[in-house]
Amino acid sequence: MELTLPSFVHPVILFLLLILPILAWLKGKRGRGSAFLYSSVQLVKGITNLTQSPARIWSTKLRWIALALCIVALARPRLGEGETSVTASGIDIVVALDLSGSMAAEDFTILGSRANRLGAAKNVLEEFIDKRRSDRIGLVAFAGRAYIAAPLTLDHDFLLQNLDRLNLGTIEDGTAIGSAMTAGLNRLRDLDSKSRIMILMTDGQNNAGKVPPLTAAEAAASLEVKIYTIGVGKRGLAPFPRRGPFGQKTYAQVEVNIDEETLTQIADLTGGQYYRADSTRTLSEIYEEIDELEKTEIEVTEYQHYEEIFHWFLLPGMFLLLLEIILNHTVWRRLP
Repeated sequence: MELTLPSFVHPVILFLLLILPILAWLKGKRGRGSAFLYSSVQLVKGITNLTQSPARIWSTKLRWIALALCIVALARPRLGEGETSVTASGIDIVVALDLSGSMAAEDFTILGSRANRLGAAKNVLEEFIDKRRSDRIGLVAFAGRAYIAAPLTLDHDFLLQNLDRLNLGTIEDGTAIGSAMTAGLNRLRDLDSKSRIMILMTDGQNNAGKVPPLTAAEAAASLEVKIYTIGVGKRGLAPFPRRGPFGQKTYAQVEVNIDEETLTQIADLTGGQYYRADSTRTLSEIYEEIDELEKTEIEVTEYQHYEEIFHWFLLPGMFLLLLEIILNHTVWRRLP
């Protein structure tokens, strides 16, 4: 990552640097203490115009430089790796993605090749995330249970990594739509944003979990969370992959029913919309339509990691202070 300019944890301490020249001037005006006391200045009249020795001058400079370096170290300078000021939208989005066994049906195509429903959904979702770089997006994965796959974040690289790890069979089978909605609402409920949205993608009917989908929809409506529901898959029969006796891949035509009525009610209750995606193209068009949602831009700053660099100043400062003490007691030694 590219390193930015240093910042300071305690920048107020840097004002002490402005005091150093004043202290140096006051010390110079006062002069150094007398090494000897004389009963009359006439005794030293011939040497009163002598200037300070080079050793004395360098000793003073080392001390002030060391003090300045220590003050900078106290302000805790640091370098921000990945520090960026970005324009974020006022929209927070949670995507709930179905990982039930029926998502293995291969009734979609990607670049001319047969693909299952999950692969097509992930492919289009990746494009959607790339387009919505200024949105905070979170990810819920569900089948028989619902899990937070990624919290709401502007770090879309992290989000895409977690999306890529989602595969069929990682969650016990079933379709817990209500639980998925509840998990997403728990992430959205306390956020202060202009618009909070959930995108629910499923190809089945709610048959697991303890929360009925319409109950979750009513909760979403009370929280002013808009839910867009997407029924994934073609109507009627869908080709499911099977392994033959010799390991070859075959297909069985299986009927999969999507509860479009419930998905439509969920969207209507929350002010969203229901879509049916029966191809990769229509699924992509659905996300393009959702992408047209109103945005409100705000300025936010992201900090991924900081590297503390106060030791770059503290160690030289301590070294110079130690050097000044050593020289004053050896090479530059003088009478007290």
